[in-house]
Parts: sequence; structure tokens; C-alpha cells
Amino acid sequence: MRAKPPDPRAQSKRSALNALKRARRAAEKSGIALSDWEGEFLTSVAQRVETYGRAFGDPEKGGRDQALSGNQTIKLKEIVAKAKGEKKPMKRGRGFGRREAPAPAEVEPEDDG
Repeated sequence: MRAKPPDPRAQSKRSALNALKRARRAAEKSGIALSDWEGEFLTSVAQRVETYGRAFGDPEKGGRDQALSGNQTIKLKEIVAKAKGEKKPMKRGRGFGRREAPAPAEVEPEDDG
């Protein structure tokens, strides 16, 4: 008999829960205190994944067989980086402004001749 192929949703659920546990343990081990919001984020996401199998309700925010949405995954990576001491400041775009002032154009005199 052949074994059934693994259920992608169950795998995703397990990997998400393990990632959340690793993030919390890394923060505790390094001694870096997470903010109240970050601690609440890890707890609430873990509870939703355990209860519902995924931590988001809108199917447009993540893949069909994923337990975390795209933004939740990004935030989790930021928390892990902070716990490891690799926190980098957030980079924001510069908007639509010019990067540097344009150089003044030189005007050549015209010959009237």
C-alpha cells in the first residue's frame, strides 16, 4: 500500500506554529524584550492557527494552503530578526520627488552674423 501524500494545510499549520515558537524562544534566549504588540501578535496568531488552521480570514491575503498571510509572514521575519539582533531600520521609499537637484544648463551666446 502506498502512503497518502502529506496534507499541505496540515504541513503549513505545523510549520507556522513551529516558526512562532522559534521566534518567541529566540527572543527569550537572547534576552531581547519584545514589545507588547509583538508578544500579543505571536500569541494571537498562534491561537488562530491552532483553532482554524490559518491566521487570516480573507483568502486574497494569502495562499490557499498557507497558514499565515503575506503581511503576517513579513512581521514574523521582522520579529525573528529583532530577536537575533539583526534589526534594521525600516526603509521607506523616497516618494515621487527628485533624487538630486538638476544641474543648471549653460547658455551659449548666439552669433548674429
